[in-house]
Amino acid sequence: MTDRIRDFLRVRRDLGQDEGPVMVLDLDVVRDNYTAFARALPDTRVFYAVKANPAPEVLSLLAEMGSCFDTASVAEIEMALAAGATADRVSYGNTIKKERDVVRALKLGIRLFAVDCEAEADKIARAAREAGVATGAVQVFCRILCDGAGADWPLSRKFGCVPEMAVDVLEHAHVQGLHAYGVSFHVGSQQANTEAWDGALASAAMIFRECGLRGIGLSMVNLGGGFPTQYLKAVPGVESYGDAIFRALTKHFGNRIPETIIEPGRGMVGNAGMIEAEVVLVSRKSADADEVRWVYLDIGKFGGLAETMDESIRYRIRTAHDEDRMSPCVIAGPTCDSVDVLYEKQHYPLPVSLSIGDKVLIEGAGAYTTTYAAVAFNGFPPLRQIVI
Repeated sequence: MTDRIRDFLRVRRDLGQDEGPVMVLDLDVVRDNYTAFARALPDTRVFYAVKANPAPEVLSLLAEMGSCFDTASVAEIEMALAAGATADRVSYGNTIKKERDVVRALKLGIRLFAVDCEAEADKIARAAREAGVATGAVQVFCRILCDGAGADWPLSRKFGCVPEMAVDVLEHAHVQGLHAYGVSFHVGSQQANTEAWDGALASAAMIFRECGLRGIGLSMVNLGGGFPTQYLKAVPGVESYGDAIFRALTKHFGNRIPETIIEPGRGMVGNAGMIEAEVVLVSRKSADADEVRWVYLDIGKFGGLAETMDESIRYRIRTAHDEDRMSPCVIAGPTCDSVDVLYEKQHYPLPVSLSIGDKVLIEGAGAYTTTYAAVAFNGFPPLRQIVI
C-alpha cells in the first residue's frame, strides 16, 4: 500500500465516508509502471490493455506519457481517443468483432486489427470497402495459440489459431488486399516464467519465414500481455522480462528483429490499486472447535473479485489484527448466490480476532476489479473506484 493510499483512506474514515467497498488507485504507481516498461523494452511500443482498468484518469495519464492502447470494443476505442490518443496509437485487438463495429472503428481512424481466421479477415476487407478506406491501408495481425504454461490464469482456446494455420490466414488477408502486418500471441495472464515468450517467438519466426516464401513480408510481432503484478507470491521485475524477451527475439530472428508491441494490463495497473472492504459476518458451519471459520466480506465475485474464480488469483489481504494468531478461513462475498465464495479449496489464514465491522485491505486490486463488477446483482452497487 502506498503512503498516498494509506493517507487517503485514513482521511476518508475520519470523515465518515467509508461506507461500502471502494477501490483506490494511485496514479503515481501507474506512471512508474509505464516508465519501467518503456525502459525494459525501449524499442517496443506499449499498447496498454484498456480492459484492465479504463478509468479516464488512467487513460489520460498514459496517453500523455506516449502510450498506445489495445482495445476490445468500439467503446474502448472511443475512451482511448477521448483520453487524447490519436487513432494511429490504437489497436482493435479483439479477434471477435461485429462487422458494423469494424466499420465504425475504421471511420474513427483505426487501421490496426487482430484476426485469427479467414472469415475475420474477410469481414475487415468488406468493412474497409464500406467505410471507403483503401484495404491496403488496413494492417492485420494474426493471433496464434499459446499454451500458457507457467501462468496463474492460462488463456483458453477462444482466441488464436495454430501457427501453421496463421500462415494461410495472413496469405488470405493479403489476397483480400489487406496489409498482412504480423503475428500476435498471449503467454497467459500473470505469467511468472520470464522464458515463456521463447516458444511463441519461435512460432512467430516460422510464420515470418513461411509468409516470406509466399511473397508476404511481415514486419511486426505483438508480444501480448501476461506481465504480472505481485499478489501473495513474489514475481520477477519488468527488467527480467525485457531481458528474456530480447534474448528470445535475437535467438529466433537474428539481426532482423521485427517491430514489437507489448500489451500490459495487469502489470500496468494491478499494484496501483487497493480495495478497502468490511467484514459482514464471521461464523462456523458446525460447533466443532476445529471447523474453519467463514468470513463474509461486503465484496465478492460479483462485486469485482471475479478473478478468484477457481482460486486462480489469490489476493493479499491485510487487517488491523495481523499481529494476532492466525487460523484458516473460507472467505465469501455478501450476495445470495452459492458461487460467491472466494477461497474454500485452499483456506486463507486470517486473524482469530477478526470480527464483524472490521476493515480489510485487498492489495493488488487495480486491474480487472471495477470492470468485472456486476452492475447491480442482488441490488449491490458496482465497485466504486477513486483515483488519486
